[in-house]
Amino acid sequence: MDANATGPTAVELFWTVPQPDEAGERTADLFDWQAAMAAADGLSLYERALDHDGVLTTDNYCRVVCELHEDWAVAVDGDVELVSGKHRDAPYGAYTTVNQLADDGGIAHLFNRWHSLGEKPTCRLVTTPGLAGAAQDLATAIQHLRVLRLGHLPLTTDEEHEKPIKDLCRCIRQHTKPERLPDFWSHNSNPREPADEEKAQVTRFLSMLTIDHTRLPRGFVAYAAANKYAKPVLARLRARVEPDAIWQAVHDLMRVRMRAAGPIPREKLSLVLAYKPGTPLPGAADLEREDARRIVTMTDIDIAIRMAVANPKGFRPLVPQPRLSRLSVKMTAGQCGDISIERAEELHREYRDYWRQRLSGDPTARAEQAKLRRRLHRVSDEAEAATHAPIIQGRVLWQEVQQRVDALPEETLPVGMDTDLLLGGVCDLASECKVWFSERFDVEGEITRLRSLRGDAS
Repeated sequence: MDANATGPTAVELFWTVPQPDEAGERTADLFDWQAAMAAADGLSLYERALDHDGVLTTDNYCRVVCELHEDWAVAVDGDVELVSGKHRDAPYGAYTTVNQLADDGGIAHLFNRWHSLGEKPTCRLVTTPGLAGAAQDLATAIQHLRVLRLGHLPLTTDEEHEKPIKDLCRCIRQHTKPERLPDFWSHNSNPREPADEEKAQVTRFLSMLTIDHTRLPRGFVAYAAANKYAKPVLARLRARVEPDAIWQAVHDLMRVRMRAAGPIPREKLSLVLAYKPGTPLPGAADLEREDARRIVTMTDIDIAIRMAVANPKGFRPLVPQPRLSRLSVKMTAGQCGDISIERAEELHREYRDYWRQRLSGDPTARAEQAKLRRRLHRVSDEAEAATHAPIIQGRVLWQEVQQRVDALPEETLPVGMDTDLLLGGVCDLASECKVWFSERFDVEGEITRLRSLRGDAS
């Protein structure tokens, strides 16, 4: 059966058939990975749309559509490819069963989208783990059926491919709500044994499916994506800039559209005479315009890339200015976190303000301050000894000091002082090089070096 022989095109069905639920639900920590993989697809489409001079052709109809029917879709002329992006961390290992591909890999969801769109689109699973065991057997069947489809041959299968096809039929039924299955699936009185019609439909689906399981894991995207996906485009454009800026520009564009936050053609203008008598139902082109915020066109990518080529520095990540206080430099050398350093500097300021006010009108305050300094110095000394490390790790010492300061009885503290202010006293000792968060080093020399770097950056 040739699904594209008659009737509306895949792209017309894509825009006119409503999706039964929201596609592409995922956790926030994996959002950037999906945006990156969609950006890689967009760059691939863009590279193909360039002519031999590296100029975008005017007659291309290539789009990446985000969060409609699937995580994203690729539309070229009248054809559509639905793409499911599923990241799996290293402990997951390879897909080894058909059930894992159907559920964790989202193939069951892809099948139902493909069915709802008249079996017209091609489909692709973009993922990170490899394949083994029964999952690899299914991939072998997919390759066999794809060759037959592209050769316009009947989609015949042998015994080798029969089992993974049956397994996928069962898994699709298991991971799909009954009301979303094709109607004829409900006629099967023995769901554990797929009917011939079910197997025939799944066979057609597999002939339209690709499993791309070689994508970069999220931990490698920041380091390798620019060279892997943006550098080939720069070669076609004959542009002599680093690929990082190009990648960042396209990735940012895709991230915005995947949140459906792109430009709205008519913004909030009223729908004047939109539903007057005789108004026809909206067609595919009308619906596409309404969903413009989800779409990334090749022109969008071309503009982003040309801007990045002209202003590569504008797409580099912002570099924070180095802190120049003795306390912050010493805590940075001890690998303390940014929040800890910010808190330490704030507590240090409050501690000094406390004693500034006490010393201005209390004749006993200076002796009390000196006594507290000696006590805090001893607490810091004991905390350092308790870390049992030949080279002090600043964050370990910082935590140990906090615990020991918190354990001091409140009745022994100066009037109006709490344990947070006591920690500010330890920070005061650190600023005077009485307490260290790392091995000793030339603090003033490091401040001079950082000041020169900050001058260069500005």
